[in-house]
Amino acid sequence: MLQASKLIPQAQGLAPALVRRAAHIELDWDVRQKSRFDATASDGRNVGVFLPRGTVVRGGDVLITQDGSLLRVVAAPQAVLRITACTDHHHGHDGAFDLMRAAYHLGNRHVPIELQPDHLKIEPDHVLADMLRAMHLTVVDAREPFEPESGAYGQHTSGHGHAHGAQTHDHGHASHTHGHHAHGHDHAAGHEHG
Repeated sequence: MLQASKLIPQAQGLAPALVRRAAHIELDWDVRQKSRFDATASDGRNVGVFLPRGTVVRGGDVLITQDGSLLRVVAAPQAVLRITACTDHHHGHDGAFDLMRAAYHLGNRHVPIELQPDHLKIEPDHVLADMLRAMHLTVVDAREPFEPESGAYGQHTSGHGHAHGAQTHDHGHASHTHGHHAHGHDHAAGHEHG
């Protein structure tokens, strides 16, 4: 099996003609957030991908195999929920605001979310779909490539999508450490927790 352990994000610095001629591998989001996986390229070769932990692979990235060949990554169409603002209920408020509010509520739940100017995309989840419909948004099933925001989500998963709950809380505690510098000359710091 061919190995690939180097990723060139968005093919930066590579000649477009080379990238166009390269074989490609089509991967859905579940696979693209793992750092180690096997895939079959469009030319039939089996590829074992070994990337640094926490690497998220995006459509348009290029993998370099151990024999020096390029593999273009294509984000596979997958089942997603496509969320758009409802156009017929405008009681004086703006669809863009409804979408922004939806993104906020989804972000609070640490749901991977793709943000577009006129729609959001999340993985299928009927509980979230019902919540969004209750917020007057239109939610439809679609099959499209899914490229969620990397943001906090991508960095904390370190390759296994379900750990983000626990890990995000760690980062929360870490951010409180700056309070310790204050103890000497800020007596208020001592009362914060009381």
